[in-house]
Amino acid sequence: MKTPEEKIKPFRLVKYFTFSSLIVIFISTIVLSVLNTEWVRTTQQKRSEEYALFVAENLNHQIFWQFFVPAALKYKKIQLRDKVQADMLDKVILSALHGYKIDTVTIYDVNKNIISYSFDKALVGKENAGGPEYYEAVSGKATTKLIHKGSVIESLLGIPVENKMITTTPLHTEDVRPGSKRKTIGVIEIVQDLSKEYKTIFRFQLVVISMTTVVMCGLFVILLFVVRRGESIIEKRAMERLILEKQLRRAEHLSSIGEMVAGISHEIRNPLGIIRSSGALLKKKMAALDPSSSIPDIIVEEVVRLDNIITDFLDYAKPRQPNLTPCRIEDILEKNLTFLAPQFEEKGCVVEKQIASNLPEIFADSNMLYQAFLNILINSMQSMPEGGNMFVWITSEIDGVNIVFEDGGTGIPEELLKKVWDPFFSTKDKGTGLGLGIVKNIIKAHNGTIKIVNRLPRGIQLSVKIPASRGN
Repeated sequence: MKTPEEKIKPFRLVKYFTFSSLIVIFISTIVLSVLNTEWVRTTQQKRSEEYALFVAENLNHQIFWQFFVPAALKYKKIQLRDKVQADMLDKVILSALHGYKIDTVTIYDVNKNIISYSFDKALVGKENAGGPEYYEAVSGKATTKLIHKGSVIESLLGIPVENKMITTTPLHTEDVRPGSKRKTIGVIEIVQDLSKEYKTIFRFQLVVISMTTVVMCGLFVILLFVVRRGESIIEKRAMERLILEKQLRRAEHLSSIGEMVAGISHEIRNPLGIIRSSGALLKKKMAALDPSSSIPDIIVEEVVRLDNIITDFLDYAKPRQPNLTPCRIEDILEKNLTFLAPQFEEKGCVVEKQIASNLPEIFADSNMLYQAFLNILINSMQSMPEGGNMFVWITSEIDGVNIVFEDGGTGIPEELLKKVWDPFFSTKDKGTGLGLGIVKNIIKAHNGTIKIVNRLPRGIQLSVKIPASRGN
């Protein structure tokens, strides 16, 4: 059998599975975002390489035809140390690179690994400046490499301060004659600054991750709300089911008690009737022999008390269905007060009543309500053994009539308030403890409500609400 905790928490496994799935989806999305960004970075690098090779090829063509050939014809010898030739080459290169995104261009001598030309004039004439890429170019092979400059953290995040691509290609001759071979006459080094492109890629990655995080957080909040809402509903329904099961078991228990009481009440009442009649006959005979004897009166009184107890058992265990007829609540209460007037006077109880005008007619069983109000008034009277004031208010609402009873008795301890409706529970030495239980059954049979609270400084307040008649 499942424990109450298992009955109330059926949503827990679904909740954990949902949250785990959400975390997995979030991590997978981040990984896919990083992979996608890496693919974009690789594609950008490849395009930059292709772009650099294209620029190098165009630059090679312009240098050969716009500088090398004219200078060779005019000066018979290429000497970049000659300022005129250097300026001529500079103009050709700047013209050829106009509109291209190139940071620097460096030209190396093919024989001595000396810088013959550079945007940075201070580097011209520097020996052994070319690295392994220089010798690759001398052999006729173009190479590219990516250089990152920045801190370790910046490099790990993919946002170093500088990102430069260095492309090294051979500077060769061009001959339009068929079968002619190219001859390497120098080495060109082109440097592209890709820092801006890399920052754009990083911003794109940051936007993707941020949007993913925001979306997943939003989904998490929505999911959390849905899960808690669902869990709350399931818990509420589980609690309602437990309460209904408890009420059903109690109803079955009371039903069995009612059947038992109904079965034995007839067997008990028959002997009680004989004892009562025998007591009355004994009283007549004793009147002639010993008029002062009270034994017959005690017998009759106790028989009546036992009969009342049996009646209380029957009324609680097997409550009657109300015979609903139009009636007025103030007439029923007036009948109660008239009946109890001698006892109120004897106990020193003063009843103050306040009845609203134009009370609606109710649809109820007047006899059952009479019994309920009678039990309430008797309980209030018994709670004030030394007498006191009792108050009764009757007010009307749109959907019913409110009756409030107040007394100045000792009240009921707060921890016992919830038990006053339980059968056989009583704070008095005498009685069956079924009075308020019978009252509650009667009010519930009329689709009404009843509640009891302690008053300050003493006494209790009992409120009853009866729905108005169907006609109203």
